[in-house]
Amino acid sequence: MQLPLGLIRRIDELPAWLAGTAQVALGLEERTDAVAPRSGGPAGNARLTAWLGLVLLVLFAAEGLTLIDVEALVTWHIAIGALAIPPVLLKLGSTGWRMLGYYLGAKRYEIAGPPPLLLRVAGPFVVLTTIGLLASGVVLILIGQDESRTVLLRVLGSRVDWVTVHQAFFWVWLAVTGLHVLGRLVPGFITLRDAVQTPARVPGVWLRGVVLLATAALGVGCALLLVRLDTTWAGHIQHFGHRPGS
Repeated sequence: MQLPLGLIRRIDELPAWLAGTAQVALGLEERTDAVAPRSGGPAGNARLTAWLGLVLLVLFAAEGLTLIDVEALVTWHIAIGALAIPPVLLKLGSTGWRMLGYYLGAKRYEIAGPPPLLLRVAGPFVVLTTIGLLASGVVLILIGQDESRTVLLRVLGSRVDWVTVHQAFFWVWLAVTGLHVLGRLVPGFITLRDAVQTPARVPGVWLRGVVLLATAALGVGCALLLVRLDTTWAGHIQHFGHRPGS
């Protein structure tokens, strides 16, 4: 990526931990992913992770659109959230495998190196808030609308119920995941560009394709199951801001 020389100089003047993150985020530095037979090794893992990132970017963008009128679109809100569960779990697995390989001293992953410091620090918060957001959403469906309004505790005079928990996870998730997306968007698209232009360079194309199709099928299954289980939200949802009896 060609950037103005002045911008590159400004990035170089930043503290080392921030400059490294900015360079990776803008595609100025790329990790060297080793290629291994069959699965593709770190390079195959990077391509699988990039495809999953693209899928999740689309799904979460669609989920955000349902928030424009969540009362009318609650069934879509549930379905899209459920669709995201399998790819989220697989992406956590692929990135976790990469980090595990690096910290356990696997040579191929050591050569690739870790993400920039800022993204490494944000990583655990992205994981925890994503799991919390999806898990609390599933809980809301399973316990139903009335039970979800039951007070769990009070904080500074404000009631906290399962809806509040889901909303809290959302806002924290939005902040930390926004940082993650900014840091990985350009590198992710560079990886996808290479995957499309030179698919045969990294072995395991068909394996990754099968894994992605299986994940999509599981997502559809999750969506159908959770929409079917929902008996209280669709059609007569109470607005998230309204709490009867509060």
